[in-house]
Amino acid sequence: MTPDMLPTLALSTMGVAVGVFIGALIGINISSRNSGGRPDWLFRGSVYATAFLASMGAWFVAIMFKGLLG
Repeated sequence: MTPDMLPTLALSTMGVAVGVFIGALIGINISSRNSGGRPDWLFRGSVYATAFLASMGAWFVAIMFKGLLG
């Protein structure tokens, strides 16, 4: 893996980030509604920030897997 490949890897795995963001957003919203309030484990108390953080983490892992495994 060379640094020249990083933009290509990022673009080819962008769907992972979008999918995890949407899934986490829906899941955390349902979880917070069923529990009657905002859970304590949310990043900065925000559903959107937690979903964004989860999506960026999944995107990073997907880029690493695709770069290392091909």
